[in-house]
Formats: sequence, C-alpha cells, structure tokens
Amino acid sequence: MRVAALILAGGAGTRLGVLSEQRAKPAVPFAGRFRIIDFTLSNCVNSGIYDVAVLTQYLPRSLNDHIGIGRPWDLDRARGGVRLLQPYQGKGHQQWYGGTADAVLQNLDHLRQTRANTVLILSGDHIYKMDYRLMLQTHQEREADLTLAVMNVAPEETSRFGIVLTDETGRVTGFMEKPKEAPSTLANMGVYVFRLDALIERLQALAEQHADLDFGKHVIPSMLDCYHLQTYPFDDYWVDVGTVDAYWATSMELLSDDSRLKLYDPNWVIHTRSHERAPARVGPQSRVRESMICNGSTVRGQVTRSVLSPGVYVSPGAVVHESVIMNDTWIGPGAVIDRCIVDKDVVVGAGTQLGFGDDFDTPNAAAPDRFYTGPTIVGKGAHIPAGLRIGRNVVIQVDVDEEAFDGFGDVVPSGSTVA
Repeated sequence: MRVAALILAGGAGTRLGVLSEQRAKPAVPFAGRFRIIDFTLSNCVNSGIYDVAVLTQYLPRSLNDHIGIGRPWDLDRARGGVRLLQPYQGKGHQQWYGGTADAVLQNLDHLRQTRANTVLILSGDHIYKMDYRLMLQTHQEREADLTLAVMNVAPEETSRFGIVLTDETGRVTGFMEKPKEAPSTLANMGVYVFRLDALIERLQALAEQHADLDFGKHVIPSMLDCYHLQTYPFDDYWVDVGTVDAYWATSMELLSDDSRLKLYDPNWVIHTRSHERAPARVGPQSRVRESMICNGSTVRGQVTRSVLSPGVYVSPGAVVHESVIMNDTWIGPGAVIDRCIVDKDVVVGAGTQLGFGDDFDTPNAAAPDRFYTGPTIVGKGAHIPAGLRIGRNVVIQVDVDEEAFDGFGDVVPSGSTVA
C-alpha cells in the first residue's frame, strides 16, 4: 500500500473573525508556539507518511511562509516531502476551489504522479493527535473503498457534523450531513482514507453536477449503495477550534493538569517552525501561575491561566488572566487583560482594562452569532490607548490606531466593534 496525504487548508475560518482576517484558519497560532496545521502535519510524519500535499487558497502567504520546504517536519525530501498546491489556470482549470472535494479533483494530476494507490485526506484546521497507521491498517484489512474516522459527540452537537449510521461490523449504512435531528451521535471527523481508483471515479462522475463538490454533501452519500464504506472509531482528543469560543476554551484546557491533549509527550512530538529567541524571563516582582510562557517573553507583572506566545512583554503592575496573547505583543504598566484573545504585535496602553465588567452575555452587535460567550478579541497590529475600560465581546479590528477609539471616550461598552 503506497499512501499519499492531502491536507485541505484553504478555509477562510470566518467564525474566528479578526484572527483569520489576514491568514488562513490553519495558520492561526495556537498553544503559544504552534500553528493549527502543525498538528495534522506532525500526525503525518509521526505516522510514517512523508508524501504530503497541502491544498491552500484563502490568504496563503502566512501558511506558505510557515511550512516552507517542510524542514521542521522532516518533509524537505527529494522524493515525496511536502508540496503546496494552489488553484491555477489551465485548460479545464479556470476556477477557485468550489468545495473540499473539488479541491482534490483539481489536483488529481498530483495524486497520479505520486503513484499512490491509497489517499489519506485530512483537514488542516483540527487539533488532535492520531496515528494514521492504525486507520490505514483497518482500511486495508476490511478491503474498503473509503474509511471514515468517526467519534461520538454530545447529542446537542450533532447538527454541526456529518452523522454516520453503521451496522455491527462498522460498515456505513447511512450518512446525514449536519441534520437538525440525528438518530446517531457518531460524527464524521473529516479524516478519510480512499482507494485512489474509487476516489477518481466518484469525483469525475459528480463534477459536472456540483460546482461546489463536497465530501460530506455529495461524495460520501453517492457511495453508500455501490461502494464499501467502513468506519474507524477514534476516542482520543479531537477538537475543531473554528469558533472564538472553541479556540479560547481549548486554549484554557491546555493549562489544566488533566488536559487530554498531551503536548509534552516525547513519543508524539508536535513539530513547528520557530525562530531562535532568548529564554523566557520572569522579573523579581512577577507572579506566574498555571500558564504557558514561550521563549522571548518577559514577565514583570502577573500572569494566571494564560498562554503567552514568543516575544510578549508584560510590564510591571500589569495583570493577564485567562487570556491568549500572541507574538510580540506589548502590555503596558498597570494594564489588565481578562479573558481576551490578543493577536500579534498589539500594543496595550498603560492602565487600560481589556475585558472589563461582568456583562459576558452581551453579544457583539456586529456579529451576535459569532461573538457572544465573553472573550474580547484584538486584531493583529492594533494600538490601544492608555486608560481605557473595554468591555466583553468587543472586537478590535486589525491595525486600528489610537484615533479609532476617540468616539468612545474612556469606556468601550461590551458588544462594541472598534474599526
């Protein structure tokens, strides 16, 4: 069995708001020093899969710069290795990727060149650790045309997933994409193993009918009657951090002693591209508790239950609580940051209270369906003036300067947007 992996990494991640405004969702920083896509890439190489293509589309520059030639993942190889595939123009190829399966369809030439007979299709925006060799073994032993990784989810979450029905052997007997009422809690994880011939046949047969060709909506349902579809149960840690609430909650869970995501497991290392920086420094009057502090950071204030990416500076008297602070952000003296997600290169002025008050239930007026659980979000490169009180579910856009706050006075109410 010769395996090639395709990682779907072209998603815009609109539910993450300003965090994905200048980068694709798989390129969003996570757990201090990583990007979301690092988990899928590391799963591949830790599983012995070294022929990997990353399909990009939306704002790919940050993702391309991060992956490069794949050296941190041992993917800088003469044979196999990593390739970055974007939409291109040519005969029969004059359009953007219309859906997840359409992205694969437009890169069938790459799959043929790998001479693989088995294709592992993955999402680049999930946080999990998985040995794909066990799934590939199941696929081969059951002689399946398609094997889907599945896991049980809470009944109230079934409407977010493709729901799978199986018989007692694990063979797929039914599939419903994001049903309002589900007869099962077995959810599709978006991890697929295809027999290459079956994949090509289905994509080409469905292409003319569906410009937005998608695995969950079109490909899987079309295979139920004529192909052998098998499930691979997965009961370890897996999460889609596609919303601000999920991103913040997953980050906080990492700080718990009983976190199911074992970042410090030497037998399953999560690799990433990183720059050399000096060690983290903690000042004489600082206090750090239950936090991740990355290289290059300096803490002279208080940090509790927070994640500080490389190069963050916390001034004397400043307090950071239950927050995620990304690279090279400067937090001024006496500032308080509470339950916030702050992107890269942000300046927080002295004495400003970011995440102020108890009105967590006031949704963001501009996007009440996305920002309603409390965290205030600050876009990359924003400059926040000194002495402000900024409430909950506030969105501060990318690169705003201090003048953008002039119309608010000293208080930015909960649910506001600063643009």
